[in-house]
Amino acid sequence: MTGPVSDTVRLAGLRARGRHGCLPAERELGQEFVVDVTLHLDTVPAAVSDDLAKTVDYGELAVRLTRIVEGDPVNLIETLAHRLAAACLADELVEEVEVAVHKPAAPVPVPFDDVVVTVRRRR
Repeated sequence: MTGPVSDTVRLAGLRARGRHGCLPAERELGQEFVVDVTLHLDTVPAAVSDDLAKTVDYGELAVRLTRIVEGDPVNLIETLAHRLAAACLADELVEEVEVAVHKPAAPVPVPFDDVVVTVRRRR
């Protein structure tokens, strides 16, 4: 096979409680964050060999990402999204990643459904 690979593995709706935000109440009380991750990688070696070691273990990745959301607080979800993307790119199989961080309980003074920051990073 030649040319660019366009395979993806998507982890959608990962939920974790974090204390991210600029307001003291956000740090004190925390809130639920929802994370969607799309990994771009070549899945052919895993598909041909049927070997988990040749692809991303999305269960293990979900645990790592949850620990980041539950870990050290940051002011901005942009910073959180950047940290999550870096964790995904730590796997050498991942060529590109798109991370969306949802903050559905953000302190917005008018009715809204969700606040989402999406970042895309490449090697």
